[in-house]
Amino acid sequence: MASESLIQKILKSTFFAKVMQRGAGLTRNRALLLVLLQQGARKMENKGFAEGISEVKSQLQLMLRFIKAYAKGEYRDVAARSMATIVGVLVYFISPLDVIPDVLPIIGIADDVALVVWLFNVLEKEIAKFSDWEKKNKTLPIG
Repeated sequence: MASESLIQKILKSTFFAKVMQRGAGLTRNRALLLVLLQQGARKMENKGFAEGISEVKSQLQLMLRFIKAYAKGEYRDVAARSMATIVGVLVYFISPLDVIPDVLPIIGIADDVALVVWLFNVLEKEIAKFSDWEKKNKTLPIG
């Protein structure tokens, strides 16, 4: 019998179920979303994402911008369930006590990285739609 993958363990965990519920509730609270964004940015900077996972760092930055635009009311063209999932993944990311505790050197962020990659695969269309919107609306006209 094949062993369960890390992402399967995360998705089946009680902790993941709790952060998904928390994410759904947080989508309605602009102030708490902005606090979460600060915590997410701080964790990303403190963990000093290595070159090998620079793609994940870019994904995290996009995820944070997505939540910020949503919290500010600038971007709302997203399904409620999708936004709750995005916020839930951020809650998981900033939590030091998850499937693999962050206090474990190097391996401690493996579950966070796996979950961010999973999110971008599962919500690929929603995230691409936001990214397109962002490029169109956040670009400053020249001249």
